[in-house]
Amino acid sequence: MKFNIGNQTYLKFLKKINFGGLKSLFFISSLSYFCIYFFDNFDQISFGINLERNGINLSISFLFCVLSIYLNAYAWKYIVKWFGKEFKSNNLVSFYVLTNSLKYVPGGMWHFVERFNFIKKISNSKIALYSTLIEPYFMLSGSFLLASLGLIFSPFYFFLIFPLVFLNRKFIFLILKRLGSLKGKVFEVLRLPNSRDQFEEINIISFFPTRALFLEIGFILSKFIGFYICLNIFYESNTMNIIFLLVIFSLSWSIGLVVPAAPGGVGVFEACLLLFVGKSIPQNIILISLVYFRVISTSADLFLSLPFLIRKMSKRI
Repeated sequence: MKFNIGNQTYLKFLKKINFGGLKSLFFISSLSYFCIYFFDNFDQISFGINLERNGINLSISFLFCVLSIYLNAYAWKYIVKWFGKEFKSNNLVSFYVLTNSLKYVPGGMWHFVERFNFIKKISNSKIALYSTLIEPYFMLSGSFLLASLGLIFSPFYFFLIFPLVFLNRKFIFLILKRLGSLKGKVFEVLRLPNSRDQFEEINIISFFPTRALFLEIGFILSKFIGFYICLNIFYESNTMNIIFLLVIFSLSWSIGLVVPAAPGGVGVFEACLLLFVGKSIPQNIILISLVYFRVISTSADLFLSLPFLIRKMSKRI
């Protein structure tokens, strides 16, 4: 009885917390942290680059960012398939790629809205809702699994495996319900009643979504390779342990993912990686690398989404 009373008090306390305000505060703090370091090292930063010498490396970094988007898109296709909907064509992959740049639009949900509406038209609202809500959890599980390689440095990283434990047919609806309670605005924008009835059993084809998870891991690894290439352009004497760098990259990217106030994780990812790297890499070097990587990765999103953006703009004219 005492346990139930204490549990209810704890839940009431959580409901009173303005998580939206905290996320916005975290985003502003992260952006401020990055800006402070940037301007503190401004006199040591040079954005000049020898294109004749490094143009190929920049192009390869761009191609890995493009590859990461396609891997993420195929992961989404197999998430939808896991929920029991098979698509013969690659329309899902193409639409995912075309709408990827919408994650940079303030609000951080418009790419979800477009994808929900697309799936709803060719399938049903249940599968559209499930695949829209759960996809970020797949990305988070993949990035945490890579970050758990830090177990060779500290036992703390073992706990990063936990999200993966719940990614199965037995617990998936529990995750969906929790995500649904956290994403009230998504329900409002999608014009869906925010109720428990939204989460009903459907035909999940296997116990564990192996293929989708592996593709999400490939997505993070491709992003990391793109960043690693940028880093080595400006830091030729790089001797940092590549496993440790992958761990802090995955952690930083994960934190940027779970802070919706940051469009595309802008500012949050950079600030976290800068914090985790510490003095292992000169600050001016890591700052330049982060800026170039952000420009390259965003350019890849915009390049692939250009047809969709042009069509959207032409409809408004």
